[in-house]
Amino acid sequence: MALTFTRQAAGGLLATLAFVAVTGPALAEGEKIAVITPYLAQPGTQFYVEAFQARAAELGWEVNVIDTAGDVAAVISRMEDVTNQGVDAIVLNVDPQQVGAGLDVAAAANIPVFGMDAGADPRIKANITSNGYAMAAETAVYVANRIGGEGNVVMFTFDAFPPVQVRGVIADAVFANYPDITVLDRVTPDVSDGGIADSRAKMEAILAANPEPGSVKAVWAAWDQPALGALQAIEAAGRQGEGIVITGIDANPEAREAIAASGNFEASVAQDFAGIGRTTADTVARVLGGEDLRASVIYVPTRLITAANVAD
Repeated sequence: MALTFTRQAAGGLLATLAFVAVTGPALAEGEKIAVITPYLAQPGTQFYVEAFQARAAELGWEVNVIDTAGDVAAVISRMEDVTNQGVDAIVLNVDPQQVGAGLDVAAAANIPVFGMDAGADPRIKANITSNGYAMAAETAVYVANRIGGEGNVVMFTFDAFPPVQVRGVIADAVFANYPDITVLDRVTPDVSDGGIADSRAKMEAILAANPEPGSVKAVWAAWDQPALGALQAIEAAGRQGEGIVITGIDANPEAREAIAASGNFEASVAQDFAGIGRTTADTVARVLGGEDLRASVIYVPTRLITAANVAD
């Protein structure tokens, strides 16, 4: 059925559309938001929490950042606390599968929960993160190409946290596609202090058990802290001249400095931590403003960093 508009009706419609285009969706103001994470010791987490806070301040929100200092189980009780306090939304940086009881409490109170570099769960409105699959593939292929598709590789992984766990899965798949690459060891470091110290200690043990030059061709790390610890171990052992290739993910300032030095640490992937924080805040605002999200995972773009572009 065709529709016929009078000139007056059409003018009214255009005026309405213009008003919507200028004003956009209503943004919630004066909201109380809780951000809960056990990983605030990690530089990446610090960066996107700070970006979230900055954007929230622009939106006129009150934000309570809660750090459980590595205690994942404590996240549940903190979720219960803020739910009882009547927050308007909860933002998590933790594996949602490990805090299901807290998600149930929030759902019962009709409090929306969002992931900020967390994992997927039906009870989470959206998870805003980087594409871990793509980042891991990029760095693992970089390693494979640099060592000519052969040799022993040490991997540093952390399967307890979904955004990092998927990186290890993809790197495993890439290395398995090269018949002459052997994963010499798959290490899960203690991350209570960030991960550098324990990664160094574990890498020192691996080097001691493999003393021959060329016995370790590369170190692939699922994030920068283990890569930096491995670099320290290699340098302390006097084996930096062997050309052991190191890659990380995050491109934090210390990693960028190491890459710029043109030593063993050759590449990392820069996540847009500020973008993750801002996008999370904007996503919360959209939901609190009444919007139904189409996507449950929102990816923020990343970039491979090497000595060629680290100064950009």
